[in-house]
Amino acid sequence: MRPLFGLMLILPALSGCGVGTLVNVVTAPVRVTGKAIDLATTSQSEADENRGRKLRKQEEHYGKLERAYHKEAARCAEGREQSCARQRAIMAEMDEIRPQLPAQPD
Repeated sequence: MRPLFGLMLILPALSGCGVGTLVNVVTAPVRVTGKAIDLATTSQSEADENRGRKLRKQEEHYGKLERAYHKEAARCAEGREQSCARQRAIMAEMDEIRPQLPAQPD
């Protein structure tokens, strides 16, 4: 009871800005905790952006593989055995990536 009485005597003596500082000091741990939680969690929009970025990179990589595949196919048709082997390796990588890509509209 005594500490509460002492606090009640001191509060009127504090200026408005002193009380504001006291409030800031008291609420600081709550604000810091809230900020830490915001930084530690990913919002749905951030998750959507990250997923979209990942899909675009996969599609870009798949496009590069597709171009390389056609280039090696042309060389393989000319009878270059190394190009035929590279073409098969590229196709295997494309087969791994294809199921992860979204379906293309017709």
